[in-house]
Amino acid sequence: MILLVAIPVFIDQLTKYLSVQCLKDQQPFLLINGVLELQYIENRGAAFSMLQNRQFVFYILTGIFLVVVVLVLRRIPRTRKYKPLFAAILILTAGAVGNLIDRILHQYVVDFIYFSIIDFPVFNVADICVTLSVIALVILVLFHYKDNDLSFLKPGRSDKK
Repeated sequence: MILLVAIPVFIDQLTKYLSVQCLKDQQPFLLINGVLELQYIENRGAAFSMLQNRQFVFYILTGIFLVVVVLVLRRIPRTRKYKPLFAAILILTAGAVGNLIDRILHQYVVDFIYFSIIDFPVFNVADICVTLSVIALVILVLFHYKDNDLSFLKPGRSDKK
């Protein structure tokens, strides 16, 4: 369980460190011309630069998120059926923690991956964790689990299957 959070956080922080060392104050590094490049950006907001310079909002929201995650993880039945749900939540948590570390240490998040072909906002490994885990959660909830499979999330229920 700890590894599903620690490994993505480590990779996120390592790649951010490397981007600071290699990309800061440099021209973008083209990986695939016209498609993908690496460039150093200091993001002081959220996705698409929302809430610029409002770090306290992110501290509060991430804190609330982490409390909710702990409560949800405690309720998820420890059966094979729920391993994908468990993993998706832990990887989502890793993404949140990776960006929280940046916000605490620097007051901004280091972003460095840019898909120039679609002019997508610059992002990082933590953002990838968040995005892919949210997609996985949506797929799991809509197509894999039935309504009664998630009944353990209802308030007042603490039974585990």
